[in-house]
Order: sequence, then structure tokens, then C-alpha cells
Amino acid sequence: MDAMKAMQNRHSVRRYTERPLEGAALARLEGAVAAANRDGGLHIQLVKNEPGAFTGLLPHYGGFRGVQNYLALVGAKADDLSFRAGYYGERIVLEAQDAGLNTCWVGGGFNRRKASYEVGPGERLVCLIAVGYGDEAGRSHRSKPLEKCCELGGRAMPDWFARGMDAALLAPTALNQQRFKFMLQGDGSVRAASTGGFFADVDLGIVVYHFEVASGHTVETR
Repeated sequence: MDAMKAMQNRHSVRRYTERPLEGAALARLEGAVAAANRDGGLHIQLVKNEPGAFTGLLPHYGGFRGVQNYLALVGAKADDLSFRAGYYGERIVLEAQDAGLNTCWVGGGFNRRKASYEVGPGERLVCLIAVGYGDEAGRSHRSKPLEKCCELGGRAMPDWFARGMDAALLAPTALNQQRFKFMLQGDGSVRAASTGGFFADVDLGIVVYHFEVASGHTVETR
């Protein structure tokens, strides 16, 4: 997967065609889900050919049309569940983008009564990700100035840190608020924290994944 190209080309898409998931794209998506569940200790489920979750007033007002497939991000209840859902969910999103699919993170604007996913004892649904072939490519979102989302402690910004920040600013976040901060520590390590907002921990997982892939450096969040 060309992760950097996928980050640049990925935009949130809310309108989809009726083209089914099949062939190589489906195989890659299923493989990405299996790997995310294995590596992240999650119970992410790919639901195909099931439009019920995106029927009704909420999805309509959210601008969703034609959604037939989605990922249900489910996992055992834990303090870091939302972070892991964001981190590994975005890994799947970029794999899907690289495979020619489109996606959109969905927090609460879906029909829970008609959705088809399993939440076992001790588990929790974090959110959904719509996936399929969009009838549009989506649009780039506005980004905050880089300096608003990082702290360097008076140090010069290393090239690798700048690459990580550029990638983090490409990441999807709830309401496009980009409420996160990356901090370069005195020993050269990086710490990231949310500055609040809806789905803050999910967003943090997403942006940390982007930063780590682009920079080649591991990020501390605790």
C-alpha cells in the first residue's frame, strides 16, 4: 500500500453508487479488517449489501446516499478502545483508498435499529465507516496552520516531524476540528494528546496513525 498517496487522495465521501464490493478490492478490504482485528485486539466487522443502517432521517440529513456497505468498529470495553478503533480503523480506510474504494467515518448519524453488526457481551460499538464506490471523489478539508497543532519547546522542527505533521493534518477528524497536539520532547520522542471534542479518542488514534506512518517515529499518548 502507498499509504502517503492514500492519505493525500482520501476524502470523506457520503454518496455511493450501487456497484458491489467484489474481486481484488473486496479481498484487500477483508484482509485489512482481519489484520486490524489481529493487531488491535478488535472485533471490526465488514457489513455488505445492507442499506438499513443508512435509512431514515439521521443519515438523510447527514447527506448519506446509497450506502450499502460499512465497517462496524466494535471491541471489548477498555479505556483505550476508542483510540485503537481510530488507529486501526484508519489503517483499513487507507487500504480501502489504495484499493480504489471510498470511505467516510460516521459517528452517530446512522440508524442503529436497522444496522447489522454484532456486539457481544462486554463489547461496545465505537462508530461506523461507510465504504464503497463513491459517485464523487470528495473534497479536501481545510486545515489549521501546522504551528497550531504542535509544540516544539523552542527546538527546530526536524524534517521527519514536519512530514508527520503534514500527514496528521490530512487525517479526518470529527467536524473537521483537528483538536489534537503533537509535542516534541527534549529526548527526541513525540507525545500526542487530544484537546477535547466529540470522538476525541477516535480522532487521536486516526491522527497518530497518520503521523507514525509518515514520520517513521512512534508516538506516545499516555
